[in-house]
Amino acid sequence: MLWIVHIALKNIGRNPSRSIISMASVFFAVVLSTLAGSLKEGIFNNLVNNVVGFYSGYLQIHAKGYWNERHLDHSFKEEIGLQNKIRQQNHIASFAPRLESFGLVASEKTTKGCLVVGIDPIAEHNATQIKNKLKQGNFISSNDTAVLCTEGLAARLNIKIGDTIYVIGQGFHGSTAAGKYPVKGILHFGAPQLNNQALFMPIAAAKNLFGTENRITAYVIQIKRPDQLEAITQSLRKDLDTRYEIMNWGEMMPDIKQHIETDSNNMKYVQGILYLLICFGIFGTLIMMMMERRYEMGMLIAIGMKKSALILMVIAESILTVMSGCVLGILGSIPLIQYLHRYPLKMKETTAKAYEEFGFEAVFPTATDARIFWEQGIAVLMIGIVLSLYPILQIIRLNPVEALKKSK
Repeated sequence: MLWIVHIALKNIGRNPSRSIISMASVFFAVVLSTLAGSLKEGIFNNLVNNVVGFYSGYLQIHAKGYWNERHLDHSFKEEIGLQNKIRQQNHIASFAPRLESFGLVASEKTTKGCLVVGIDPIAEHNATQIKNKLKQGNFISSNDTAVLCTEGLAARLNIKIGDTIYVIGQGFHGSTAAGKYPVKGILHFGAPQLNNQALFMPIAAAKNLFGTENRITAYVIQIKRPDQLEAITQSLRKDLDTRYEIMNWGEMMPDIKQHIETDSNNMKYVQGILYLLICFGIFGTLIMMMMERRYEMGMLIAIGMKKSALILMVIAESILTVMSGCVLGILGSIPLIQYLHRYPLKMKETTAKAYEEFGFEAVFPTATDARIFWEQGIAVLMIGIVLSLYPILQIIRLNPVEALKKSK
């Protein structure tokens, strides 16, 4: 068997131009399929991160009925027992309490409606990396009486760092909520809807504003492995009593989940077309190779080489060529994928506005998971090996007398 591999290697080196063309077809096939797979995964990871990483988290725990009628009367008490049950879940990375309500926020000349969110600064950063979204000023601490304003809301109110804003709303059990707070920092969120209407303050200040004492409206939960989302959801529902509702991000935002799933399915068709084009490219190279080597193979059979040995030799050549092209393709795609991950594609104008209407950034990075590279490499390798059946069929049908007739 080793002599067949030895001859196959000699044949590959004997005609470098033909070998380079064959490897190049596989090389570009791997690069294109890896780029397509990386973009597909990167885009949808980014869309999900826009939803769960910017604000909602993968899971939220509310009082029963809160999500259908979101007001402070459906808040619940913070309890050590509930927190311990959350911590006991193996795949939960972090969680953070929130007190959310709607109100009016006013500057000297302008009043706007907004979402007022009380947060534990440290726990919130662990859950959503909110500190990384700070664009100007300083982040708040737990005992602060200052607030963080989102960039769009700050522009609408025409305020800057150090200005004082006034918050008016309805507190717990219909009480009046009113307060004034200095602006300590400006946040920028990728989701335009959130970026235009959110105001963050320490949860102690929010409880004092709305008169909820030790009550909150939600625990926001981040998980270690997104693929365990459904299992964690069911585990929490089993462990917690009926006073609470546990909702994952897809249940809280079904329209966004459906949009992501629809786009994901459409990308599968695009990737299928790409694989079809890859098949044609490799198949065309194989046809060219067989036409060039028809005389050579006819001569080998005529001088006594068995077709079975010739088939094994061609299979060895095909596997070595395709494997070489796959390895080079994977190595060649790494810097391209890394570059597009660091400097992602950005849509403009109409396309960007369409994505922003759904609350997404129109930014399309690539994913750099090693799994993508070897999966696409194996996929192209399998395509190349299957298409190698064509030379085998041609050898089986080869008539050495006709093959030795040189074309004019």
